[in-house]
Amino acid sequence: MTITATMKRFCGTLCAVALFMSATAPAQAALVGTNEVLSQAQASADRTHLLQMLERDAVRDRLSAMGVDPADARERVQRMTDQEVAQLQGRLEEVPAGGDGLGLVVFIFVVFIVTDAIGATDIFPFVQPVN
Repeated sequence: MTITATMKRFCGTLCAVALFMSATAPAQAALVGTNEVLSQAQASADRTHLLQMLERDAVRDRLSAMGVDPADARERVQRMTDQEVAQLQGRLEEVPAGGDGLGLVVFIFVVFIVTDAIGATDIFPFVQPVN
């Protein structure tokens, strides 16, 4: 055999061994339940509604009066878990229609103080984290 034929045979054997040695990841598929899809859609709709509420002038003015930057409030709502958004949305439904949203502002203020206390945010300088 010539050197070229030997090299071709060696490269072919090397490629075959590399192909057989490479591990392929098994494909995984699962059914997505209707409840899961609906809960994700509801969480997205609730988050959008909360962000729209923060765009109102009365809410922004009240947050500013309490010392909360509206941009920080938007950021915090975007970082909330789906459960926190659902809880806040449930609280909003208790507020009478046509209200000035004072209950919402107070609730958001309390949420921010709690998240400051556990160290998740750093909005208020007068709140010391528990850690």
